[in-house]
Amino acid sequence: MILMEVLKQNPTKAEEIAKSICNDYQKINWNDGICYIFKACIKHPQLSAHINGSCAEDIIKKWVDKYIKGKQIRISQRISKFSRTVADPIISEIIKSRIKSLTADQLEKIKYAHRLSMSAENILGLLLEEYLADNLLEFKWHFAWGETIKSVDFCSEDLKLLQIKNRSNSENSSSSSVRVNTTITKWYRVDANTGIYKWDELNQILKTSKFNEDSFIDYVKKILLANPNALAVEENNPWL
Repeated sequence: MILMEVLKQNPTKAEEIAKSICNDYQKINWNDGICYIFKACIKHPQLSAHINGSCAEDIIKKWVDKYIKGKQIRISQRISKFSRTVADPIISEIIKSRIKSLTADQLEKIKYAHRLSMSAENILGLLLEEYLADNLLEFKWHFAWGETIKSVDFCSEDLKLLQIKNRSNSENSSSSSVRVNTTITKWYRVDANTGIYKWDELNQILKTSKFNEDSFIDYVKKILLANPNALAVEENNPWL
């Protein structure tokens, strides 16, 4: 049995079970966002996370736990890990062949700068998600922590769906396929081809003028100041 089947068979009972599980937990309030995410799964069972189990209670508990864990390990609370992949030495040889004036020390710093940049790119999407999760609450939109809805990031209290991406070219085919025969609004922060920010489009969706790149940058700085370990940096990085 999977979650989609549980939601289709008896949606009212499924919601009662989910609410009861949340009420049994000390760490989550059913009315604090999660109820709207679950209601959206009931309305669109094909979009519910793929979770299987022995019975409805078991499956729904796994879904609730997935939501809770996703919220607990959000980027503002996370200690990120840097890649353990060993850099390929030939990369330095390629760069040296083109820019012959570079010293061995400079090439080493380039290697670590690249790894540091990749580490930052790895958390950019998470920072954007949490920025919006914090700021969309006043507009009655709630984040689907733990990927509890397939390729959907936010659900409004009237069960509208919103998918967000950092860049226009960051969506894969599986993400786009979920919108077939389903009304899901899509928004991305920046056009990958032009570098133009799309905050105005988000403001139009929410009927506000609140969102802009400067606000997002300020949020990112605040998160990294409060939790420097959100960005993984190797101890031997020469840029420290």
